[in-house]
Amino acid sequence: MGFLGDDRRVTAPTSPHEGHHGHTHQHGPPAPVSAHLRRVIAAVLIPFAALMTAGLVLLWPGGAPEHEDHTGVGFDQQLEQARVTEIVESPCEDLGVQLPTNIEGECAEATVEVTSGQDTGREFTEVVTPDASQQYHVGQEVIVAYAPDAPAELQYSITDVDRQVPMLLLGGIFAVVVVLVGRLRGLLALVGLAVSFAVLTLFILPAILSGSNPLLVAVIGGSVIMLTALYLCHGVNARTSVAVLGTLVSLLLIGLLGSVFIEWAHLSGNTDDQTGLVHSLYPDIEIQGLLLAGILIGSLGVLDDVTVTQTSAVWELKRAEPDASWLKLYRSAMRIGRDHIASVVNTLVLAYAGAALPLMLLFTIARASVSTVAFSELVSEEIVRTLVGSIGLVASVPVTTLLAALVVSADRPAPGTAAIPAPAGAPAGNVGNVGNVGNVGEAVAAVPAATNRHRRRKKR
Repeated sequence: MGFLGDDRRVTAPTSPHEGHHGHTHQHGPPAPVSAHLRRVIAAVLIPFAALMTAGLVLLWPGGAPEHEDHTGVGFDQQLEQARVTEIVESPCEDLGVQLPTNIEGECAEATVEVTSGQDTGREFTEVVTPDASQQYHVGQEVIVAYAPDAPAELQYSITDVDRQVPMLLLGGIFAVVVVLVGRLRGLLALVGLAVSFAVLTLFILPAILSGSNPLLVAVIGGSVIMLTALYLCHGVNARTSVAVLGTLVSLLLIGLLGSVFIEWAHLSGNTDDQTGLVHSLYPDIEIQGLLLAGILIGSLGVLDDVTVTQTSAVWELKRAEPDASWLKLYRSAMRIGRDHIASVVNTLVLAYAGAALPLMLLFTIARASVSTVAFSELVSEEIVRTLVGSIGLVASVPVTTLLAALVVSADRPAPGTAAIPAPAGAPAGNVGNVGNVGNVGEAVAAVPAATNRHRRRKKR
């Protein structure tokens, strides 16, 4: 079974104490499940994966569509590299700049040399006021915008600083830390991150710009990311498959709730300059669908964390107590899940609040009432995004825990593969599978003393 693997193996106790209990507490591959359940789960996941792959192929855009000219607004500009070569401070009045009465200081006249594009080597000057958010120094690398239709002296202007080196260095440090701590798992996580970024930039964004339904694109792209990342990082086995099923159920709930409340609350999704610019350049894009797609993709990463954690908890509880019923496993794992719920919901809410902090400050400055702030479209959009995602996260805990408890409790190894407890002091190894023992002597050594007593009773 492609999505479940066949990880049937029996591990002998490694100490007399473990031999007394009849099982081992060491970490290893997830316990096998019955062949019937493997077929049932595969019957759900394999068609789903095939459907998502087909959707990926059918909706593949082949690159982002090009529009004829740059508008010169926001990020839709022709950008070039440049370097600050000289800074001269002068009174702002001499440069024709009028400052507010509460601002003091001299203005800086920066000479900037273009270092890329058709005008490489060309210089221009730009005045920087003392209250500007960004100040420059000689030798600093900057990004400049080029406006070909403007007068010659105004064609170039500084739009940002070049921060490529520190950002790449930070990314390198992140990768090194992940690999050093996570080792092989950390390396696989980085590969999964690269796949996620590739799907996002090569499929999701270009497909939306090409006019495909944003919700459909997000569902297909998010599902491909989820399947790739989970199976790559956690292995192809029943435990990962249960986490995938739990994630899918939660995503379905998030999609349904998001659709209902975005429509009911009359949220247009067009609440900021970036969305407005995208809509003006590509009027065919469905902005409401874009909002819902953002909610789905934003919830996916945290959902993976919750479902994998809950599934692993159930598997480890079963490993520690093989005779536990599915109900006992479910109750024990839910105690873990409730702690996880509290921290995850708080994390999600604070993440959205942090992103909307400037907006919240504006409402505070305006001294608007709580109801006015909460029910405005700007804030209502963030509330719907936060609460819908949080409901999906909370629901993923009992759903995934129940699925995991039912699956792991249905373990019925096939004949010849059942675990046979080794006597105290027996050497560790794959002694439980008698069918794989090389000779009769090894088989007899692997059978507990209870078998010999049974034989003596038959002789009588």
